[in-house]
Amino acid sequence: MNNKKIWAGRFTKETDKRVNDFNSSISFDARMYREDIEGSIAHATMLGECNIIDLEESKAIVEGLKGILADIESGKLEFDFNAEDIHSFIETELTKRLDDTGKRLHTARSRNDQVALDIRMYLKKEVKEIESLIKKLITVLTDLSEKNLQTVMAGYTHLQRAQPITFAHHIMAYSQMFLRDLERLKDAYKRINIMPLGSGALASTTYPINRRMVCDALGFDEITQNSLDAVSDRDFCIELASDLSILMMHLSRFSEEIILWDSWEFKFIELDDAYSTGSSIMPQKKNPDITELIRGKTGRVYGDLNTLLIMMKGLPLAYNKDMQEDKEAIFDAIDTVKLSLNAFIPMIETMTIFPENMREAAAKGFINATDCADYLVKKGMPFRDAYKITGEIIRLCIENNLTLETLPIEKYKEFSNKFEEDIFEAINLETCVMQRKVEGGPAPESVKAQIEYIRNKIN
Repeated sequence: MNNKKIWAGRFTKETDKRVNDFNSSISFDARMYREDIEGSIAHATMLGECNIIDLEESKAIVEGLKGILADIESGKLEFDFNAEDIHSFIETELTKRLDDTGKRLHTARSRNDQVALDIRMYLKKEVKEIESLIKKLITVLTDLSEKNLQTVMAGYTHLQRAQPITFAHHIMAYSQMFLRDLERLKDAYKRINIMPLGSGALASTTYPINRRMVCDALGFDEITQNSLDAVSDRDFCIELASDLSILMMHLSRFSEEIILWDSWEFKFIELDDAYSTGSSIMPQKKNPDITELIRGKTGRVYGDLNTLLIMMKGLPLAYNKDMQEDKEAIFDAIDTVKLSLNAFIPMIETMTIFPENMREAAAKGFINATDCADYLVKKGMPFRDAYKITGEIIRLCIENNLTLETLPIEKYKEFSNKFEEDIFEAINLETCVMQRKVEGGPAPESVKAQIEYIRNKIN
C-alpha cells in the first residue's frame, strides 16, 4: 500500500482523491508554516530536556526543522499541495531528512493541540500588525485634527445640519472609535496568548512533559487549564472576528462620510488622484472606490464572524473536523482588515480639505438656533419659551430667505424685548464653537485636550 498519510496504519485502502481534496487544508493553512516549525522546535527541545526522547535526537530534530524553515523561506522547498495540511507536510519532510529520528517529533503531541497552538501563534502576530496599523491611522487623524482646530463645520443628526462644531472635533470622534478598537484587540490578545500544547488529542498524555517550558520558549503568558477545552476552544477566533467586525463598521461609517464629503453636493474634501479611480465611459468622473469597497468588505468580515459562530454552535467536546473551517474565516477577516487599513490610511493622509465650503454650508443650516435659544435663557427666559420663540424666528427667516445672522435686530425685538445687538455675537458660528469648552466638546482648547489624551493612549 502506498498510503503516505501520517495516520495510515489503521486503514487498508487509499483515501479517495475526492476525499483528499475535500479534507485537505494545506491550501490555506500553509501560511502558518513558521508557527508550526517554531512550535515543533519548542516541543522537540522539551522532549529532549525531559528525557522523553534522546537529547541528541532532539537536537537533530531542531536542526532539521530549522533547515526546513530556511529552505521554505529561500524558495528551495515548495509546499506539496497534495499533503493533507501544513503540519503533516513539515513532519513528512522532516522524516525524509532524518528518517526514524524525524518520526520521534510527534511524541506526546496530537494534531489537535498542535493546530490549536499554531493558530494562536499566528493570530498573536497578526493582532500586533493590526494594532500597529490602527495606531498609524489614529496618528494621521490626530495630525489632521490639529491642523483644523478652527475649521468650522456643521455637525449633523439624521444627516440634517444640527449644531456648529469643527472638522477637528468630527475627526476626533473617529479617533475615539479606533482607540476603542485598539483596546479591544489588546484585550483579545490576552486570551489568544495562552498555550494549549500538551493537551494531546483531548486527554493530555502519559509522558512526563513540561508544558511550562514550551510556554516560556514560545512567549505565551500562561498555559490552558483543561485539555478538553484547549483543543476545542475557538472563542479567541470568534472574539477576534467580532473585534475586527466592529473595526470594519467604524471604517465603513467613516467611508460613508468621505463619500458624502467628496461629492459635488458637499465638496468638503477631495481625494488625491492616487487614491481615486475613473469611469470607463464618463471622462469627468473621479470615484471614491476605496471607501466604497470598504463598505462592501465590511459585510464580508461580518460573514466571517457569522461563519465561526455557526460552525461552533452545535459541536460536542472535544475536537471536531468542522473546526478546520475556522482558519479560512479568521484569515479572511484579518486579510480584509489589513487590506482596508493599508488603503484607507494614505487616502486620509493625502486628501484635500476645503474649510470655506464647510463654513458656507454651516452658515445655511440654522445650526446656531440652539445658541439663539440659549441667549434668551441666559437673560432669564425659560428654555421651552426660548425654544418656541427661536422656532418662530427661524420660520420667519425661511419665509424671507434670511438667516439668523442677517435678520434685522428690529425683527428680533418683535419676538422678545430681551434681544439686543449682542445677539449677533452670540449666534456667530465661531463664537458658538468657541464657547463649547466643556470637556469633550468642540472648542479648540477642548479638542486639543482630546488630541493629547489620544496620543498619550497610543504611545
